[in-house]
Amino acid sequence: MSLADLTLQQWICGLLGALCIGFGKGGLPGLGNLAIWFFAMAFEPKQSVGILLPALICGDIVAVLVYRKHADFRYVRRLLPWSMLGVVIGFFLFNRIPGDVFSVVIGGMLLAMTGVHFLRQWLLRKRAEGAEDPIPHKPWFIGGTGIAGGVATMLANAAGPIASFYFMAIRLPKMAFIGTSAWFFFLINIFKLPFQSAAGNLTLLSLQISLVFGAAAIVCGLIAPKVVRYIPQRYYSACIWTVIIFAAISLIVG
Repeated sequence: MSLADLTLQQWICGLLGALCIGFGKGGLPGLGNLAIWFFAMAFEPKQSVGILLPALICGDIVAVLVYRKHADFRYVRRLLPWSMLGVVIGFFLFNRIPGDVFSVVIGGMLLAMTGVHFLRQWLLRKRAEGAEDPIPHKPWFIGGTGIAGGVATMLANAAGPIASFYFMAIRLPKMAFIGTSAWFFFLINIFKLPFQSAAGNLTLLSLQISLVFGAAAIVCGLIAPKVVRYIPQRYYSACIWTVIIFAAISLIVG
């Protein structure tokens, strides 16, 4: 498939997905998960994972450039090796999942990540109350979280809520949370490139499509900070997660 082969529906879904990537990286959490759904609607579900990846990396570049000074690499080094192991596990699972049920896998991942998001919100309230929790620093917690995130990101580019859950659990300050997350996602997405290529989902032709949508994601990422301040967070969050739940269900029921 090349750019000339794209239908109007694919262009619309792809550009909406790119908008979600850019604004998600630029300060509107949750939109990245919606990008997964848009790309799954635009392309064959397995193929969509490979096409989405370079576009995500374009968004990651913007986030890294903006927040590069705020990263705490101690926690990137702790989580990244386990997530890389999860990517390898996810690669072998990826090739064993039939293409005709892969949309169900993506939908299930989105629902699972939504659950992790609300668990993270509970943790945030607990943190605001000043409660201490030693568990996030335990090796088994770091390893389990990293592997789960690696598998999720290989199968559906859906590691965001899991990694964010870990960085929130270790009580990173706001700017360190954003900067550390930006570097983690950039590095793990770069690591995934050869695996998606080996799975047959990343070719020179698909890369052309990815980079067009990636360029749109970069533009949206640059203007996102100027737009975010005008969006009421309370209503935005309720709306976006409701849409994600319905999007996930639509993928599962076909």
